[in-house]
Amino acid sequence: MFHQLTDPTVNGSCQGQTPQCNKSADGDTLQLPTFSTAAKVRVIITFALCAVSAVCNLVVLWAASNGGKRKSHVRILIMNLTVADLLVTFIVMPVDAVWNITVQWQAGDVACRLLMFMKLVAMYSCAFVTVVISLDRQSAILNPLGISEAKRKSKIMLTVAWTMSVILSLPQMFLFHNVTITVPENFTQCTTYGSFVEHWQETLYNMFTFVCLFLLPLVIMIFCYTRILVEISSRMARGNLLSRDVHLRRSHSNIPKARMRTLKMSIVIVTSFIICWTPYYLLGLWYWLFPEKMEETVSHSLTHMLFIFGLFNACLDPITYGLFTIHLHQGLKRCCRNSVTQTELENITCLNRLSCLSTQRHVTGSHRRYNADKEEGNDRTKHGLRPDIQVSRI
Repeated sequence: MFHQLTDPTVNGSCQGQTPQCNKSADGDTLQLPTFSTAAKVRVIITFALCAVSAVCNLVVLWAASNGGKRKSHVRILIMNLTVADLLVTFIVMPVDAVWNITVQWQAGDVACRLLMFMKLVAMYSCAFVTVVISLDRQSAILNPLGISEAKRKSKIMLTVAWTMSVILSLPQMFLFHNVTITVPENFTQCTTYGSFVEHWQETLYNMFTFVCLFLLPLVIMIFCYTRILVEISSRMARGNLLSRDVHLRRSHSNIPKARMRTLKMSIVIVTSFIICWTPYYLLGLWYWLFPEKMEETVSHSLTHMLFIFGLFNACLDPITYGLFTIHLHQGLKRCCRNSVTQTELENITCLNRLSCLSTQRHVTGSHRRYNADKEEGNDRTKHGLRPDIQVSRI
């Protein structure tokens, strides 16, 4: 995660840099970070994004997992992307917000290593699963007859994506650790300070992370969708159209509308990933190459804003899925229908119980009246009187 590796002000700490980043303007005394106004705004927005992202992604995960017994490989891809977004929602966002509030690290060395590892796993998984979606759409458009192998290929690519996310994040557990200073007061931070012998080693590690986490996925996604657009353009140029009946069920590029809708959805997902994270990653690249110049040029508030803008991507993915697919609408309608049906059944059961109870009381009252009339007739017979005969019985 770049804001732990590069920016000394994002969490109000000196993370991964020399102690000079906490020095005052005169260079003599250290100035400890504080919970600034920009950090407070960041915390509020982060918690709001966390709540929205949690609700949206959990709804999408529920709708995708309950959409039928047989799940398409596209739905499986969306479920994996949703799980990756939930990792960002429940790990990256809360840790970042709480860390800004506490300013220093108070969770201990083990939590420092583990959470830094999990945060980078979440970031890697989002990027890699998005790449898998791009590769899957490329295969679906360029090789439409290989749809039978698509599910098997997507499972293999997803396995590789999650495995690589874990492997590439493992160095975090050895680089990050607790560092405590005593002057001007006791202050503990989770940082990479002291893990690299030379500064170029840290820069090399940061550049490697930048390439794997952003640059390489970006190149692959651009390459995939460029090939898709070229293929669609060539089909439209050839004018390879079918008969009118089939044409009604297809787009102008001779691609089924369902597949074209999925393609549009994946393009929006990839575009939102690129737009949301590119500014922040470019800022991190600038910081690694020219740290002093960036400190003088870029304000801390802008750094906070760019990171929040990147987190916003976790909210856009489920919204995009809900807009471009009918499974979510069907799942919500089915949920509402089931609740209405359950309410109707409860009402019918209640009415049946009331009806049975009313019938039982009516029968019991009739028996009582009959027994009373019978006893009265017996008494009249004993006294030599003629019993009364009810007209209704005659």
